[in-house]
Amino acid sequence: MRLLIAAVAGLALAVSVKGKPADINDSAIVSPEFPASLAAYGFFAGGADKPSPALLPYALRTPLFTDYAEKQRFLYLPPGEKFGVGADGRLQFPLGSALIKSFGYHDASGKLNIIETRLLLHRAEGWVALPYVWNADGSDAVLKVGGARKPVEFSKPDGTKMVISYSVPNKNQCKQCHSTKDSVMPVGPVWQNLSFANAKARLAFEARGAGPSKLAALEAKWDDPNSGALEARALAYLRVNCGHCHKPTGSASNSGLFYDDHERNPAALGIGKRPVAAGRGSGNFDFVIEPGHPERSILIFRIKSTDPGIAMPELGRATAHDEGVALLEAWIKSLPTS
Repeated sequence: MRLLIAAVAGLALAVSVKGKPADINDSAIVSPEFPASLAAYGFFAGGADKPSPALLPYALRTPLFTDYAEKQRFLYLPPGEKFGVGADGRLQFPLGSALIKSFGYHDASGKLNIIETRLLLHRAEGWVALPYVWNADGSDAVLKVGGARKPVEFSKPDGTKMVISYSVPNKNQCKQCHSTKDSVMPVGPVWQNLSFANAKARLAFEARGAGPSKLAALEAKWDDPNSGALEARALAYLRVNCGHCHKPTGSASNSGLFYDDHERNPAALGIGKRPVAAGRGSGNFDFVIEPGHPERSILIFRIKSTDPGIAMPELGRATAHDEGVALLEAWIKSLPTS
């Protein structure tokens, strides 16, 4: 499944699809109801590989890890509307906007099989998060407010074969990760972390913005040593994978650990910091990050664990991210011990 993306008239990105694309149902986006079928919105024309040309595809330089799933991201803006960019780089969306993210895995033939599509809908009452699970034939997806489990087989980048019970989050779990001051908010779309196929694609995306962002510097890419220093790449990884909860306004604010956009205080990052509470989650180690010693750091212990009572992040994974762990271990080894 490959999407062919091209700039059209410098205004939007069009996706080539077979057949007539569905029209977006703006009323379904803003309605207080929860449509039982993903088809009700018109985002896709009969399958996850047939997105509407009205959707703007984008990617992230450093994405959130979710059991090695492949993700496809789209933004929808109502006709005539544009997004803004805040001083911190976060995209600001008008009412009626939608963020659409699909998750899937490649099969032996290379085909990408989409399991679920998660929506963030900007309604009058705020943002609403809804998970939709695709039917076996891929023709439509149905709302699963209570979440779901799906058996999945895939190979890690090193070729290791994996069989897991893939977790589709329930509506409350979506809210937990997207919570800011008890309100649901987008997490991923931050200007510095956006990625585009080429310069034309970036310009097409910018054309839907209310003035180009002045934040031209791109954030370090976690898996690209040429994109920034080791610490910058490690902190980018922590921001994306941990910062949505570990921030002053997030659900893990009581931990005293903050991995959000601006925090660079060593103790707030966990360097030389003792945990707020001991227990199984500490692994009997003394510090969240012990400089020079990843093997004695609680941070590494928890992100390597798949035990539900220990693992961090708590949601969205049944496996450890080997490559992300290696990056953080290298960073901690590089920290001065005195």
